Amino acid sequence: QVQLLESGGGLVQAGGSLRVSCTISGRAFSSTAMGWFRQAPGKEREFVARTKWSGDATDYADFVKGRFTISRDNAKNTVYLQMDSLKPEDTAVYYCNAGGVWSGTDWSVGDYWGRGTQVTVSS
Repeated sequence: QVQLLESGGGLVQAGGSLRVSCTISGRAFSSTAMGWFRQAPGKEREFVARTKWSGDATDYADFVKGRFTISRDNAKNTVYLQMDSLKPEDTAVYYCNAGGVWSGTDWSVGDYWGRGTQVTVSS
C-alpha cells in the first residue's frame, strides 16, 4: 500500500508565503513524476505543478507561474510546493499525486492521492 501525507497548509494573508510538503511511504511503485493539484469549494480539482523525480523538468499551471515552485528530495521521498505571493483565489485544498508517468510531452496522472491540506489566503 502507498501512503501520501501532505502537511504545511494553513492560514496566511494575501502576499504571504506557505510551503506544503508531501511524503510518500509504503510499497515501491514505478513512477517518473509527482504532482500537486488543488480544489476550491464548488470547483473541480485542477492541476497546479509537477516535477520529474529526476529533477530535470518541472511544469506549472499558468495561474501559478512565477509564484509557486515545486521541488523534491528523493532521499526523503518528499515533494514540496513553495507558494509565494499568495492570493485569495489560491484558497483551496491542495492534494499530492504520485505514480504519474511523464515522458516527453506526455503525462499521465498517478493513481495515488493524499488526503489534502487546506490552504486559506485572507484578503
